[in-house]
Amino acid sequence: MAIQEIPVYFFTGFMDSGKTSLVQETLFENEFAEGKGIVIMCEDGDVEYDEDKLAEINFSLVTIEKEEDFTDAKLAEINEQYKPEQVFIEYNGTWEVAKFLEANLPKGWVMVQSLATVDSTTFESYWNNMRAMMQEQVFEADVVIFNRTDDDTDRGKLRRLIKTVNRKAQIVYERKDGTIDERPEELPFDINQDIIELSDADYGIWYMDAVDNYKKYHGKKVKFLALVYNPDNLKSGVMVPGRFAMTCCVDDITFIGFKCKYPREKEIPHKSWITITAEIRVEFAMEYKGKGPVLYPISIEPAEKPEDELVYFS
Repeated sequence: MAIQEIPVYFFTGFMDSGKTSLVQETLFENEFAEGKGIVIMCEDGDVEYDEDKLAEINFSLVTIEKEEDFTDAKLAEINEQYKPEQVFIEYNGTWEVAKFLEANLPKGWVMVQSLATVDSTTFESYWNNMRAMMQEQVFEADVVIFNRTDDDTDRGKLRRLIKTVNRKAQIVYERKDGTIDERPEELPFDINQDIIELSDADYGIWYMDAVDNYKKYHGKKVKFLALVYNPDNLKSGVMVPGRFAMTCCVDDITFIGFKCKYPREKEIPHKSWITITAEIRVEFAMEYKGKGPVLYPISIEPAEKPEDELVYFS
């Protein structure tokens, strides 16, 4: 006999980032409640749950106050006591997210979605001073919701910082009045130029945008300074022009670049510097496990190594 799947929705974020409000909005305004459910609350914020109102939709509130009490056995006990058909977990912003991700959930419990709430007015301060803790709140989130935004919020910078640690996350910007800001983000370069010329400062921003929105670059031409990845064991006719990027700290530097199809790639030495002008075509590539940008060179010129070999995401 098949075990009924019980969807689990996991909410992370520091205290006062809006987790409780998001859970309640999901349950009451979006009418997400289906059947008997529970909300597992792991911290007390400024906003409180109304247990009578929860009861009206057949939900119960369960509290776990200490991190050491958040155990597999405790979750199994809760499952046995309440026999929920839906589970919402409002996690404590100071607890290790990995503890939940590595937990042996009760039979039938299936993680459906992880959502992280972030107060945009304090995000940069937390990011600069408590980066490891901040990253832990968002690194596995399916959706990151920046709330309390306004017209002066640098949405592009917030997005890029999140994408350095969690490329798959969907980013949502919620204004102070609760509405969603759906304006397109401004880029520091013009994608409608005949050739998009990228400065070193623009490369990381362009790369992240091309990963997320590759369709809009199909047929576009791009020019940038690149370090060539072209070892002897790479597939014939392929190389990767790119740059080393610092994502958050000196210990977290990674090479970022797109597949480039070039029949004379043997003429381009591994780890050489070039200025490449190429057309971008959206194609299926095994390296991407799906479709993505593939570069087709128009011109390749030898170039000097820049003073700063790294590029950044902000």
